[in-house]
Amino acid sequence: MSFAMDLLLLATSWAHVLLAPYTKVEESFNLHATHDVLMYGVGRDNLYNFDHNIFPGAVPRTFIGSILLAWLTSPVAYVASQWGLLSTKLDLQIAVRLVLATLNATGFMLIRRTVCRRFGRPTGLIYVLLTCSQFHLPFWMGRTLPNMFALFPVNLGFYALYNRAPQSQSPTRRSTDVTFALLTFTAVVFRSEVALLLAPLAIQALLLRHISFTRLISVGFLSAMLSIGAYRSVCTERSATVERLALTVTVDSYLWNQWPLWPELYGIYFNVYQGKSSDWGTSPVHAYFLSHLPKLLLGSLPLAVLGAALDNRVRALMYPPVLFIVLISCLGHKEWRFIIYVVPFFNVAAARGARWMVSRRKGSLFGRIMFLAAMGILALNCAITIVSMRASMANYPGGSALATFNDQYADQHAVQVHISNLAAQTGASLFLQSHSPPYIPSMTAPAINDWVYNKTESLSPRDLTASTSLTHLITESSVEFIRTGRWKLVDSVQGFSRWKWNLPRGGIAKVLEIPLHQWLSVLEMETNDQLYILERAK
Repeated sequence: MSFAMDLLLLATSWAHVLLAPYTKVEESFNLHATHDVLMYGVGRDNLYNFDHNIFPGAVPRTFIGSILLAWLTSPVAYVASQWGLLSTKLDLQIAVRLVLATLNATGFMLIRRTVCRRFGRPTGLIYVLLTCSQFHLPFWMGRTLPNMFALFPVNLGFYALYNRAPQSQSPTRRSTDVTFALLTFTAVVFRSEVALLLAPLAIQALLLRHISFTRLISVGFLSAMLSIGAYRSVCTERSATVERLALTVTVDSYLWNQWPLWPELYGIYFNVYQGKSSDWGTSPVHAYFLSHLPKLLLGSLPLAVLGAALDNRVRALMYPPVLFIVLISCLGHKEWRFIIYVVPFFNVAAARGARWMVSRRKGSLFGRIMFLAAMGILALNCAITIVSMRASMANYPGGSALATFNDQYADQHAVQVHISNLAAQTGASLFLQSHSPPYIPSMTAPAINDWVYNKTESLSPRDLTASTSLTHLITESSVEFIRTGRWKLVDSVQGFSRWKWNLPRGGIAKVLEIPLHQWLSVLEMETNDQLYILERAK
């Protein structure tokens, strides 16, 4: 049973990667950094080739996660290529994402073991089913957002702190140290908002006397120094050995060619102190609780409330994540990914609530209602996830367009294609530049590899037409180009537009008369042309 539950977590994360293999612009820095480390290594002579030198973005981000992901992917890519499973750059992108998904799925497997140990195996099974039936977390855990790099060490800290016997009142000293060291490292290196989760966890640990104030400060300080790049400390009961170890400041200063550079500190200065995050929009203070959290949790939200009401162990578990959301709600700019770390906490609470519901005596009306309600919540989660996944599969027109273009002109030499902004933002990553170097050593380069993929921004239709070196365009509009007589339309690529109810005559009441196998036709997905492939007329 344990193996089956772990396999389900892994299979769910992999399914989301394979069904939607392309990426969006918010994933691009870490995705392209991983690409560059794989292709060029980190030697100084090759740094000028790195994508961040051309498209640096508003705020520097750490390379630590991308370097580790590239190193983990390299042996996987080698084995996959030997077995004939990896032959293109797109295959390599999928491999990178599968490795990240596996890493995060492993974190959830550890939490599943914690739930089974502390609350029982049936509760662990329900936790797995709730996690797998949600959309956002399984869909994004294989995507190269900085938050997904932070998710794994946060989940490791969760596992270290709560993996104990059912009636145990406190974690071991070593487990507490590991948790606060991991969360400090994550906040310093990957995502600074994790500090807002660390703070209530630290206060709770101090109040419950799980750790002394002196030791908390010592563990946090030493972990921060290690993470920043100042020192590495190995603590024992009576002594501390300190030796030099470079991490975020040294590594990122080297790769960004700025000294000294601490990316997360710069991000705090830029987004919080200067208030630049507001340029991306602001939300009301209650947005996390009333909008983002229900979207992330789906049916787990009411179940989590029930679980917290039933079990004091769950209530103790829930105080830090709830306080974290309260604290981060003080910031004007809000996104669901900033609170993704609390989803496992809420799912544990929800599993406890659902376990209580399904364990009611089935002979009573109340017991049957509770059982059906719990199953209905899981079914509703799955239905929402299926609908969301279908839309997401059609929501990467840039990736689809470039993949189609690569296949369509695979036998032509000296192709130069300009990739528009929308295409670059919706999937046309460096991994899809199949007919242009570089290639990893274990991959056989295609016979034709002399193409040029041009992503120069802010070029008008006149500029693109005047650039005689360009042979093709992937663009957001076609009419103005075709009118010139110098371009011809080759293909169009559609993307998700909206969902439309396709109700039979008679309204919703008639839906119940439709055969079950035709219910999917009631909700119809509309697509429209979003990108066009153009070829220069001869």
